[in-house]
Amino acid sequence: MGVRDAQRLGPVNAALEGRITNAKGAELTGLSVRQFKRLKARVRRAGPAGLLHRNRDRPSPRRLSSEVREQIVKLLRHPESRLNDCHLRDVLRDGGVQVSAETVRQVRRSLGIEPKRRRRPAQHRRRRLRAGRAGSLVLIDGSEYAWLGAQLEPFTLVGTIDDATGEPLTLVRRPHEDLHGYAQAVRELVVTYGLPEALYGDQTAIAVRNDRHWSVEEELAGRQYPTQFGQMLEELGIRYIPARSPQAKGRIERFWQTAQDRLPAEVALRGITTFEAFDAFLPEFLARFRSCFARPPRETVPAWRAAPRHLDRIFACRYPRTVSRDNVVTLPGVTLQLPPGSYRRSFSHTRVEVRELLDGRLLVLHDGHVLLEQAATAGNFTLAPRDSGRDRRKARQPIAALRSSPPVQPKPARVRPQSATGDRDLLERARRRRLPVRPWNRLETLKRKEARG
Repeated sequence: MGVRDAQRLGPVNAALEGRITNAKGAELTGLSVRQFKRLKARVRRAGPAGLLHRNRDRPSPRRLSSEVREQIVKLLRHPESRLNDCHLRDVLRDGGVQVSAETVRQVRRSLGIEPKRRRRPAQHRRRRLRAGRAGSLVLIDGSEYAWLGAQLEPFTLVGTIDDATGEPLTLVRRPHEDLHGYAQAVRELVVTYGLPEALYGDQTAIAVRNDRHWSVEEELAGRQYPTQFGQMLEELGIRYIPARSPQAKGRIERFWQTAQDRLPAEVALRGITTFEAFDAFLPEFLARFRSCFARPPRETVPAWRAAPRHLDRIFACRYPRTVSRDNVVTLPGVTLQLPPGSYRRSFSHTRVEVRELLDGRLLVLHDGHVLLEQAATAGNFTLAPRDSGRDRRKARQPIAALRSSPPVQPKPARVRPQSATGDRDLLERARRRRLPVRPWNRLETLKRKEARG
């Protein structure tokens, strides 16, 4: 019997003995008169035990069933994957079982299992307001991790998320963070959703020029030419914003933290060990992630723009070239023979642009027209800038010259042989040398004639 029931027993017994009225007993117990009469009847029949609640020692109809508890225990003790409380709740919900994260936590604590991640003390941060419209700002980054488990080699996922909604948009698997992965992720983004207004990423050399070299053309233009990825974004009309620290793009860093916690665990639950099965599972994982963490934007009108024509030509590396006299354009390791134009026109000494596409094809463009299209070679292709060794040495020359090159020594002056008579013959020959007839030399010529008499 609890304290409340013990306090009610005295007024009920006094009312049964007739020492107080039912109204007085109801006032002392804080109950209504009708409820106090019910308590009197129960105590008269069962004694003091009649004050106890009828549901005491009865199993709750809302208790966790043994089958669901076994599923939770099985997932908590899974030998290959470890799920946190919220992730385990989401996995059960996908299977049609509705439980709360607090229920999972209570079961885990009853089994004596430590949490997957320790909670860190809260740190003071300044809030950055999210973008108002979907597509106004898209965050892009790459993360290298053992996505298929610690027994396999780690690889990189290049992903994009929307800042306004927190929704992951694309994920691309690559061996490492490179230009091909960034271009493929943005291309899938443009094809699926449209053109965003701006991209927000780190200061990687893929997207930002980090060298101090300025060519003559760049000095005349007043700016450094962007990287190959930057040229793609310029043609698409997308602004790139480089972050000064990882905390500045904390939303995508938080996405990677959650993905590194959930994705390998779900991959282990499904027994995925190949890249093909992993790529097929990514759309399902992204859909579940959106349903759990995406939020509606502040403004309902999205900022996505329509994709332009000839999208394949934009996601390519660009190389300006001059056609040789035999109508040949060369790249490092590649020679392209241009066909004759209309009326067998020659393109000798013409400035053209060679573009290498994501699928490995090569295009030679002149004034927006395709002069030559060369098919891709067999096998897997990775888009990477084709910089020649001469270009790389030229780009490093200003910094290397300041650091390690010896000072340039002036060439010694050339000494002409003199005649046997010495300097007098040289002076006499110089005096006899005829000066050219020019306006500023006429006065000197007249003076010399008068001196000779």
